[in-house]
Amino acid sequence: MKHWIRWLPGIDTLRRYEAVWLPRDILAGLVLATMLVPVGIAYATASGLPGIYGLYATIIPLLAYALFGPSRILVLGPDSALAPVILGVVSPLSGGDPVRAATLAAMMAIVSGIVCILAGIARLGFVTELLSKPIRYGYMNGIALTVLISQLPKLFGFSIESDGPMRSLSAIAGAILEGRTNWVAFGIGLGTLMVILLLQGYKRLPSILIAVVGATAVVGALDLGTRYGVTVMGSLSQGLPGFAVPWIGFSDLFPVLIGGCTIALVSFADTSVLSRAYAARLDAHVDPNQEMVGLGAANLATGFFQGFPISSSASRTPVAEAAGARTQLTSVVGALAIAILLLVAPNLLQHLPTGALAAVVIAAAIGLFEVTDLKRIYRIQQWEFWLSMVCFVGVTLLGVIPGIGLAIAIAIAEFLWDGWRPHSAVLGRAHGVRGYHDITRYPDARQIPGLVLFRWDAPLFFANAEFFKERVLDAVAKSPTPVRWLVVAAEPVTSVDVTAGDTVAELDETLHMQGIEFCFAELKDPVRDKLKRFGLLSQVGERYFFPTIGAAVSNYLEIHDVEREDWEDWEDWEDQAER
Repeated sequence: MKHWIRWLPGIDTLRRYEAVWLPRDILAGLVLATMLVPVGIAYATASGLPGIYGLYATIIPLLAYALFGPSRILVLGPDSALAPVILGVVSPLSGGDPVRAATLAAMMAIVSGIVCILAGIARLGFVTELLSKPIRYGYMNGIALTVLISQLPKLFGFSIESDGPMRSLSAIAGAILEGRTNWVAFGIGLGTLMVILLLQGYKRLPSILIAVVGATAVVGALDLGTRYGVTVMGSLSQGLPGFAVPWIGFSDLFPVLIGGCTIALVSFADTSVLSRAYAARLDAHVDPNQEMVGLGAANLATGFFQGFPISSSASRTPVAEAAGARTQLTSVVGALAIAILLLVAPNLLQHLPTGALAAVVIAAAIGLFEVTDLKRIYRIQQWEFWLSMVCFVGVTLLGVIPGIGLAIAIAIAEFLWDGWRPHSAVLGRAHGVRGYHDITRYPDARQIPGLVLFRWDAPLFFANAEFFKERVLDAVAKSPTPVRWLVVAAEPVTSVDVTAGDTVAELDETLHMQGIEFCFAELKDPVRDKLKRFGLLSQVGERYFFPTIGAAVSNYLEIHDVEREDWEDWEDWEDQAER
């Protein structure tokens, strides 16, 4: 029983539920629902889908995550960061058919859900850590610009046909110059955006709800849809989403799989960061693997109930917290409130202008931009800043899916480069400083005659094995005295593969031909075990593996006669060797 409860955190929360939490959860759920409705519709239209699907993709994930999600406060639903990914897949494949677009989006949610669940069961919750912060910033800034550009036509009251953000900008500029702007629709959209941005500083005010209700009231009262051609939502479909398997053609399978896997990576990256942040604030522990399962279950469920891919929300979760949410019952109440709206009052939003929805999405996109921390990165390490810019340009110029592929490729290349050409150093003893240090950082550091201490600051594997060999031989060649021993300070070496092991064996033979003993110090036990399996312990000789650099130095000094007149503090050498 306990084994299954571990996979159903919602049941465990229900068992521990306290009656005093109930009023707060109900109130917070009702407050949350007022924000979920306009945001869900807005992100659906931004994803190239009818607005009703945004409500479907809000109701079902909230219920599923309440059962499977480990966080007590996290709110899931349609997300602005996923909108361009969904749009980039469904738009070229659907041919303008909204039903087909919804089917494709639902299958992407199922793919994303399956990937997240399998990854969570396999305990792969760490995978999102593979993307560095500059790469994530570049990707998110590119997403933000893509989202913003995609909503400009709706804000100006016209439509365009284009492929890619830059082409969209050109088409938007052309449409404006041609006089296609609906200035009444633009005024409504711009006014909505300004209200949202002005009220965002007041955390307790539902800025989006106020702006959207105001825009809807103005359009309905003045009949702007009929008189001035302002595009409005119209009546929503009455009723709740039903179970449906989203069948797609074989030709659509590959782009949907790629899009679904991309969404799985992006959505979990956002969700895990937000979940950890709130867990720290609430002094709670959240299992990242269960978080992946919860997110996957929410996506899987919404895919089978006419929804589309979802993620956590950095804007709606604070609303729930500020309203006093204590548990996921808040999300359940919010989902039920939206369901009642669809059953009882589907015409309530018929005068909601699409320009106001565009303003909601644009406001969210503005919030996605990261500038402050990029300035800090530029100050401390410029190459990582430009790496972020490459990712940003890639997403902006190539599109979201290719841009994400580029970001992942850059992340892998960055990781391989750090391991391919790592830092290495020859060590010496600097005056007044304990231990042995890089002689390039301490030019006055002295080396013991005949002994080269060489530090390698990375794992040893196939990509850097030859470079390791070159650097060791270069250190021998540049030694100021004939070398008798070469000691590798191997504490940073966390792993050795077969290729590197063979290279070490070759290096040992090369050094022996020059009369040099090849030694290791501070080698970790798991790495030493590998070298033993490779036969290197017996080849090099176990007596040449030392627990510390000091032990290696001490052993060398006992065996070899170093002329004392070369050193003013011979006793200090021995004292240092002991340490």
